[in-house]
Amino acid sequence: MNAYPIDILNEYCPSRKVMELIGDKWTLLTLNAIARGINRHNALLREVGGISQKMLSQTLRALERNGIITRHVFPVVPPRVEYELTPLGESLNEPVVALGKWAQENYAQVEKAREKYDIEFKNDEEE
Repeated sequence: MNAYPIDILNEYCPSRKVMELIGDKWTLLTLNAIARGINRHNALLREVGGISQKMLSQTLRALERNGIITRHVFPVVPPRVEYELTPLGESLNEPVVALGKWAQENYAQVEKAREKYDIEFKNDEEE
């Protein structure tokens, strides 16, 4: 086990690796889609706007490796693969949904803050 205290701000804390995983935008968006019941690779590819097939595959593998989702392969032709949240993934779902909800409810304020900052920064550069 790690000799360092559990502290997310400590660069050697193992929880930082978990934060890196769940802090990735593709992870958050993919988890959100799976939690909504979208559980097949091509459906996820269509639903998660802007994600490439390669990035989706990497994201799904990372989530499976870390115990967040499970991958079920059905012995049919053509092969059918479905993903679902594990109990650990379910426990992560609530904060992920809350974060998505926060982003949807506050994007306008964030955009206004960006515009204000950009105007002020531009004026500072001109002086």
